[in-house]
Amino acid sequence: MSPERKGPGDPMEWLRRARSNLSRAKADRDLPEVLYEDLCFDAQQAAEKSLKAVLVHRRVGFPKTHDINVLLGLLRNCGVDVPDEICQADSLTAFAVDTRYPGLTEPVTRAEYEQAVELAQRVLRWAESIILGPAEQ
Repeated sequence: MSPERKGPGDPMEWLRRARSNLSRAKADRDLPEVLYEDLCFDAQQAAEKSLKAVLVHRRVGFPKTHDINVLLGLLRNCGVDVPDEICQADSLTAFAVDTRYPGLTEPVTRAEYEQAVELAQRVLRWAESIILGPAEQ
């Protein structure tokens, strides 16, 4: 039986989805058929869903968007102190669309992939610290 799933109004469900995307981003990196572009999309999704979890936690509405800068702006506007190292996740926005289609950008390198995963992990940990508190992570 699958675990009980909650709706989009539950920040824990957003965190669960973010963790899933981050796990996928890390899982298949050494398979020759898997493109870094696709893994970076999952890293971007992990960061995006983490930020949306904080917005849901703070009861702030947000548009359907993959633009991390928009989400960061909403967080700052509602009084959340967003550290610079979290704001760097804006660079992941390019992985939401452009890199997913052939020929729109240069191929993603392993170094870019590793940086994307690191940024996504950082955002997820930050979101968890806000929603769960330091002891419950």
